[in-house]
Parts: sequence; structure tokens; C-alpha cells
Amino acid sequence: MRFAFCLWCVVFLFSCERSFEFKDEKVVVRIPSGFPPINYPEGNEPTKLRIELGRRLFYDNRLSANHQVNCSSCHVLSAAFTDSKTTSTGLAGIPGKRNSPTLANMAWMPRLMMEGGVPTLETQALAPLHDSLEMGMNMMFAVAELNKDDELRAMSLAAYNRDSIDPYVVTRALAAFQRTIISGDSRWDRYRQGQKKEMNETELYGMRLFFSDQTQCSSCHSGIFFSDFNYYNIGLEEIYSDNGKERATHLSEDIGKFKTPTLRNIALTAPYMHDGRMNSLEEVVTFYNEGGKHHVNKDERIHALNLTEEEQMHLIAFLKTLTDWNFVQNAQLSPIIN
Repeated sequence: MRFAFCLWCVVFLFSCERSFEFKDEKVVVRIPSGFPPINYPEGNEPTKLRIELGRRLFYDNRLSANHQVNCSSCHVLSAAFTDSKTTSTGLAGIPGKRNSPTLANMAWMPRLMMEGGVPTLETQALAPLHDSLEMGMNMMFAVAELNKDDELRAMSLAAYNRDSIDPYVVTRALAAFQRTIISGDSRWDRYRQGQKKEMNETELYGMRLFFSDQTQCSSCHSGIFFSDFNYYNIGLEEIYSDNGKERATHLSEDIGKFKTPTLRNIALTAPYMHDGRMNSLEEVVTFYNEGGKHHVNKDERIHALNLTEEEQMHLIAFLKTLTDWNFVQNAQLSPIIN
């Protein structure tokens, strides 16, 4: 009788084991009006399972050494994929060295990181994964943990024709998901598309200032992404503790140069600058209005603007029209709830 019961238990447990079978399919990622097409790398074109696997990995604590940190720890959807901290904190709450940038519209960025040291989204994940101040993990230890998950392994097979999770799968899937982090539905976008009631006179005055020769804001924060993706020294310091682009090029003329950040959702991504030193848009506009500090590499366009307090208020009002509320509430970008 006892033997029969044990045999029944074995049969029952075996029959309850879950087997996962997935079938992948190509998807068309919706691109906002006025945006250029996405140049997908060969072998990582968007599919349903590649994006889904990437989303799961983005929110997976197993990618960190203490299993308490994931990508979203520093990139929170409601804050336009920033974290509202001066500098991000990683393992054990240890502060990092830089402010967390938004991940919006990374699909179009020619290079990643504030100094441009990473060439592709497929390689970007390796930096925070291995950084001792961020996730502090070894990739091989991470994939060993992930391979214990039969569902992820089945998704890997269907998405990338690999029957196990390996570094190739992790980096490609994360990139596939991050290319869907797209923001292009602000009130300014709607105004640009002909919905003229989306902006009031104060905001329109601020827009004219933004695109004027007086401020030259749009000479760097240009185009549909409000960034030329170039690197400039804006006079934050006379002596820099973080040399910015010089860390990648080792050229003295690049000291203090950082990538032009997008201004999309800027009202949601405080604090500002590479080290989070400015807490408000008012502080940022005041800084530019005063012209910054002297540095040999400071861009010549950074000088006192002599804007009145009212003009500064109008400029800030315009910047707030760049918020995309649908983006920060997009359920397809949120954590998966089982």
C-alpha cells in the first residue's frame, strides 16, 4: 500500500511538470509620426518573443549579484525610465557616479552612455551588469541562474534558436525590448501634427524662445529627438572630476564633454546634468541664462542669455509640453505580473 502511494506521487508529480512550447512571430513596432525608421541589426529584428524575453530580463533580479537589483531599479517607467535620484544606487544601496539617463528612444541613438563609449544596444547591457556599483554580476553566473528557468529556456529556443540562455540571448533580448521604449506623443507632438489647441500662448512663446537665435537651445537639442547626439562641454566646472567623453577618447579637448540629452519627458526626469546636481528646470534654465563657468573646452554657444524672469518661465512652460503621459503609463513596458 505504501509502495503504491509513493508510486502514485511520482506519477502525479511527473504529470504536473510544465512543458513550455512557444511559437515566435515577427512584429511591426509602431513608430511615431515624424520619426525615422529603426535600423535593426541583422539577427535581432523585432519578434514577439524576443521583445517579451527582453522585458522579462529587464525586470529580473537574477541579473544582479545579490538578486535584489534589476534594470528597472535605475530606470523606472513612471519617471520616463530614470530613477529620480542624484546618482543611481546599485548593490547594497551604494551610490553610483552618474545620474540615470532616460531610456526613451534608444533605438535611434548612434552611441550609448554619456561619453559615447558603447556603440550598440546589444553591447550596452554588459556595462551595468558587470559594474560593481550597479548590478555587480558576472554574465556567466547570471546565465547559469537563468538556465534553471525552463520557461525562459523555451523562449530562448523559439526566439533565437538557442536551447539555453547564453550571453548572446541576454544581450540581444534586452536590446530588442529596449528598442520598443519609444516616446513620441507629447502635447508638442500633437501641436506639430496640427492640433493647435494643445499649446497655450505662454507655451508657444517659450517654444519661439527655444528655437530662437537668442537662446540657441535647438542648435544642440535639435530634431525630432531634441538631441543631436553630440558631445559638449557646457561649463559646469572649471575642473572636472568626471571627464566625460575624454574617458573614451583620452583627448584633452574632450574633457568635460557629455552627450546632449534628449529633452523629451524632461519634466519627469529630475534631477539634471550627468551628476544630478540641478534639482529643477528652473535651476537648469538659470544656469544657461548665466552662461556657465569658464573652461577651455566650453562650447562658444554657452554664454549669458539675459532672459527676463518671465521669459525663463515661458521657456520652462514649453519644456513641460514635451511630456508624453501615455508613454509613462504604457503597460507593454511595465513589469510582468504573473
